[in-house]
Amino acid sequence: MPLLAQTPRPATDATFLFSCDVHACLVSADSLSPNCADEGKTDAALLRHVAAVNAVGGLVWPAEIDGKPSGLASAGTRIATPLGLVLGGDMTDDGGGQVKVPGEGRQLQQFASRYQQGTGPDRVHYPVYNGLGNHDLDQDGAPPHLDWYRRELRDYVELNHRSTVFYKAPVPVTNYDIDSDNYSWDWGGLHLVQLQRFGGDDTKGAISGLPWLQQDLSTYAADGRPVVLFQHYGWDQFSTEHWDPAAKTFDPHGAGPAHWWSDEERAGLIATLKNHNVVGIFHGHEHPTPMIYNREGYDIFKPIATFLGGFALVRITDTVMDVALAHAGQSPGDVVFTHAFSKRL
Repeated sequence: MPLLAQTPRPATDATFLFSCDVHACLVSADSLSPNCADEGKTDAALLRHVAAVNAVGGLVWPAEIDGKPSGLASAGTRIATPLGLVLGGDMTDDGGGQVKVPGEGRQLQQFASRYQQGTGPDRVHYPVYNGLGNHDLDQDGAPPHLDWYRRELRDYVELNHRSTVFYKAPVPVTNYDIDSDNYSWDWGGLHLVQLQRFGGDDTKGAISGLPWLQQDLSTYAADGRPVVLFQHYGWDQFSTEHWDPAAKTFDPHGAGPAHWWSDEERAGLIATLKNHNVVGIFHGHEHPTPMIYNREGYDIFKPIATFLGGFALVRITDTVMDVALAHAGQSPGDVVFTHAFSKRL
């Protein structure tokens, strides 16, 4: 019998943005959660970030950073209009903005007013791919509505990304897992996966998405195409700290329980990725330190927090991956590049 014709893999040339730790903080029309103002989690800071990410398309990939060659394959070329802004968790500071009786939180309203695609200077101009973190999911509501805030945030993600026969999502994706709220989509020959707090999360009543992830990669990335993952927790010292009984705190040297996610949970995720072409993992959680590092053979990237102005600019083609970490400058629309990474694929 004749061999079935194989569908060729689409060409890849995808430029996109990644940000993490928005921490929308409004709890009323003009007041913030405690300590937010001191930490810089203000609406003015988010507007500064929005102006910077909106200005990226049409700029030039940096040939130099701090007076040294950037090493980027795209250096000196025009930056394409980003296909989207992907978020790596902590969209809000307090579970969407807690209220005593179930209702839409002000923090989620503030987040949507800045990070749902729109026009004008106060909204992101690209499709936004939402991701949840510990600040979105860890807090319990007032009894008897303990899970209201988690449900509110998960509903927001689902309604933005999961289309049905009867409903067209604003930013539809290819594969959405109702149990874990993990989802995936493709830009040309690039496969992208949002894992929310972390791949395999089963805390606070969450259902692990690892079986879904294994099936997703087998279905959509078995041909060896490049895969990019997004989640909140990383492999940095803060994300991997444990309880230290002697110091009576969580730190990188503790031998007690894990603070955020465990060694076993990380191993479970890594095992699920085996035999697939994961070219990069993007995460958040730690706020002030830009990071480009390698763990378990994977290149990992973390810009500084959104409320500090941070984001990553990424371009992936059939032959190369470029990542530039950046933050918003002092003037509206200014972009300052701080770190760069490039590799052949």
